[in-house]
Amino acid sequence: MALNSDAYRLAAQEDRCAPRTRLTIPATLRASGGRAFQSVVHDLSISGFSAASINRMHEGQLCWLTLPGLESLQAEVVWWDNCIVGCAFTELLSPIVHDNILQRYSNVGVYRNVI
Repeated sequence: MALNSDAYRLAAQEDRCAPRTRLTIPATLRASGGRAFQSVVHDLSISGFSAASINRMHEGQLCWLTLPGLESLQAEVVWWDNCIVGCAFTELLSPIVHDNILQRYSNVGVYRNVI
């Protein structure tokens, strides 16, 4: 599902109902039509991430984030500022995958209530 709707894009940028966790994850980032480059993810939620970007990226541009041990995740650039890019995943990250990443790359335990 592409993020073509301004309302959806605004929701991804402003409605941060999914908690963001600050961490440091080595990753690869590739903008549509560009070459992949090494990056570092600075924060992550089930709806998006921010990461270092040596290349200028533009709002609305598609990109792919590859985290260690995972397939590439498609996202859309929401903002770029001073070599940091903020992106919204085109499909929400699975909570299970999200929790596994947090357990691997942060010292904070992740616990979910099971109903």
